[in-house]
Amino acid sequence: MKELLTRLTNSDTKIGRVFDVLIQVLILLSLVSFSIETLPNVGETTYHILNTFELFCVVIFSLEYLLRLLSTKRFKYAFTFSGVIDLVAILPFYITSGVDLRSLRIFRLLRVFRVFKFLKYSNSLDRLLNAFSSIKGELFIFSVVTSFLLYLSAVGIYYFENPAQPEKFKSIFHSLWWSVTTLTTVGYGDMYPITTGGKLFSTLVVFLGLGLVAVPSGLLATAFSKGFKNGE
Repeated sequence: MKELLTRLTNSDTKIGRVFDVLIQVLILLSLVSFSIETLPNVGETTYHILNTFELFCVVIFSLEYLLRLLSTKRFKYAFTFSGVIDLVAILPFYITSGVDLRSLRIFRLLRVFRVFKFLKYSNSLDRLLNAFSSIKGELFIFSVVTSFLLYLSAVGIYYFENPAQPEKFKSIFHSLWWSVTTLTTVGYGDMYPITTGGKLFSTLVVFLGLGLVAVPSGLLATAFSKGFKNGE
């Protein structure tokens, strides 16, 4: 029995690989089902079918979790990343907590790298990680400076716009959303200045935002270039 469990849960064996592929397909289908449930005006019949399918998925995933748990010594699988994700994805169904964590199942698809032996590309992954590691100091400083600019931008626009638009720029915390969308040059348009001072201040923030986008892009491009060159 122990040997069968090991073969079934080991993707290095033929039966284990087939089992993993079937589970991956079921995960994809469950994510599609979960997404369909969020559509407006879903019919009662469709909703019933989706709920039935979800119940089927939970039963299968629960059995799979137990199999993987029993196939490891001292239930070590429960403390692995995959084990935690597996448990968290099905636990709300049993405790009816109202918190829907089915979307976390997407992390289980990472197992497909092992199933199809994609780990042979680990050298490429190592180069990417080394590139990030080589500029971690610069990225940290950049993150700190960006946090300061976000806060100062929120403070500035608050003082300019709060008297004119108290319903939108209610506080510095409310103004932080404007800071994020402006500094990242996204500009959703849901919050915008109407005062002369606010517009001038926004222009300055936009130019700062262009620099914020360019700095990490340049750092990453240089680091990737060096990493790939050294890996040749």
